Amino acid sequence: MGRVRQLADLTPAGRERYADLLRAVAICLVVLGHWTDTAISYDPSGHLTGRSALSELRWAYPLTWLFQVIPVFFLVGGFANAASLTSRQARGGSATDWLLDRSARLVRPTTVLLVILVGGALLARLGGADPAQVRTAVSFATIPLWFLIAYVAVVALTPIMYGLHRRWGFVVPLVLVALVAAGDLGRFLGPGLLSGGNFLFGWLVIHQIGFAWYDQYAATVASGGGGAGRGTARRGGLLGRRLPLGRPVAAALTIGGLVALVLLTVVGPYPVSMLTVPGERLDNTSPPSLALLALATVQLGVILLLRRPAERWLRHRGPWRAVVGVNAVVLTIFLWHLSAVLLLVGALDTVHWLPAPPVGSAGWWAWRLPWLLALAVTLLALVAVFGRIEARTGRRSRERGREGGSTGRSATARTALTVFGYAAVVLGLLINSMTRMSTPEVLGTPPIALAAYLAGAGTLRLLRSAPRTA
Repeated sequence: MGRVRQLADLTPAGRERYADLLRAVAICLVVLGHWTDTAISYDPSGHLTGRSALSELRWAYPLTWLFQVIPVFFLVGGFANAASLTSRQARGGSATDWLLDRSARLVRPTTVLLVILVGGALLARLGGADPAQVRTAVSFATIPLWFLIAYVAVVALTPIMYGLHRRWGFVVPLVLVALVAAGDLGRFLGPGLLSGGNFLFGWLVIHQIGFAWYDQYAATVASGGGGAGRGTARRGGLLGRRLPLGRPVAAALTIGGLVALVLLTVVGPYPVSMLTVPGERLDNTSPPSLALLALATVQLGVILLLRRPAERWLRHRGPWRAVVGVNAVVLTIFLWHLSAVLLLVGALDTVHWLPAPPVGSAGWWAWRLPWLLALAVTLLALVAVFGRIEARTGRRSRERGREGGSTGRSATARTALTVFGYAAVVLGLLINSMTRMSTPEVLGTPPIALAAYLAGAGTLRLLRSAPRTA
């Protein structure tokens, strides 16, 4: 707590605290949504099974519009990545240096999760557990990694995409939206392979809007006498590159996005649910669809409408300290929140205290509150143990960010190895996510996925620790 208070008290006056609040609120909604939606039961053979309760609660589909907040992560990510990249370059650092420092915060906590899950899988196998059940448990615990696949890829592309943003402004997200629309047509009319690009294009759209938010913020700081570095460069682009923050634009985004969302889902062919529902013909998030982008537009409008009162509230010490505390371990919370489910379910099942009422029954709803409270306690314990890794990594990244960049004949090789490291990490996570939950795996995850991920993570770690030559 002392460290959190220190970080909160040292916050620069010009920091966009609202972005940090959005990240903290979004992670809480993701965790709450997943926990509430999880339905645990026993199959006819007495084995534990887990599934989404949404398939049996169709009336709750519109509520997913409130809990699908992954677009907020990419919006805030675009803002934060543009801010840190421009700051690093202003101090003489390179895009490669920035990518390596950024990788530490993402990869190190993820590596810890994977290593512990693999170790747990091996122990379970030594205890005689069925490898298919081991895979199911590990697959469930690694569901959050699907988000990291897209986010790590987007981070790797940030230097290129921010350069395009500075040149073409809002033309870039408009082109990306058109590509998403083409992918959706492929899903509806064929060939389905056309939609594969949406896994990247959809999230890049929202990330680019985060760039525009940062540019507007940087220009505002500069006009008020603050230093904004490269973020105050000329506007450029056919349609400009700064996101208007005024209430008229916010209201237009909210209303227009909501109308589009209703037309696409209630009237049109897209599902109403913004979360994955087994059995639905189409998934709005995997890959992102035009309907999800409409929801993101609504969220952007609401975010802008609430910005000023939220900024005033965050000037109070208590709320800001809470936001700083959550953000210090935000990835740890996200990575471990489904592992908390496994631990709690396993413990309650061992002592025969695990209720398994039918989804939607009075008993199921009555169990939701103690279920959520017990999971919160379990997750807090996990964060207390593993959150230090993320917090310590964040401090080291800030210290490295004050060093000079690397130059010389090794720069090209260093950049190539950095690209390889990011690509291998993404590939490993992708193979794990694409492998069926019921596939027997001794390690709980495919060996090739683990090997690819560790190769990428190890390469990035070696590059971060290598001396930088001038």
